[in-house]
Amino acid sequence: MSSRERRLLLVGGVVVACVRILLWLLPFKRVVWLVERTALRSARVAPIRLLEDTSIAMAWAVTTAARYVPRATCLTQALAAQWLFAWFGHPTLLRIGVAKGNDTALRAHAWLEGEGRVVVGGESLEEDEYAVLSPPASGIAPNRMSPQ
Repeated sequence: MSSRERRLLLVGGVVVACVRILLWLLPFKRVVWLVERTALRSARVAPIRLLEDTSIAMAWAVTTAARYVPRATCLTQALAAQWLFAWFGHPTLLRIGVAKGNDTALRAHAWLEGEGRVVVGGESLEEDEYAVLSPPASGIAPNRMSPQ
């Protein structure tokens, strides 16, 4: 593993662990608010140009690090990747979908989309399997979140 990959994996691990801890401690809406706030701050500065291999590497770092963080589910991974992409000024869209399983149990999955493609969580998706829910909104002080 190159030094660049090790650094990226370390950053991915820290972000995944932070998101997992935040999801344990805070309500989901508050965690979404924190990620949105990072995105708004990053939108005020020029985005750092990510090469195709860099965005793939960031997604790899998050999914690889998630293997070592307890209960780092698809939601944790999608939020962590969204936070990383937002940090570099790149907008993404968190998607949460539900589907009925073979045993009529309801299944849910979260994934992250950016630039018209699935960035994280796509390996579990099948064409039209999940009914996409509305994008999650933090619901916390929306008037204070808009850029000034």
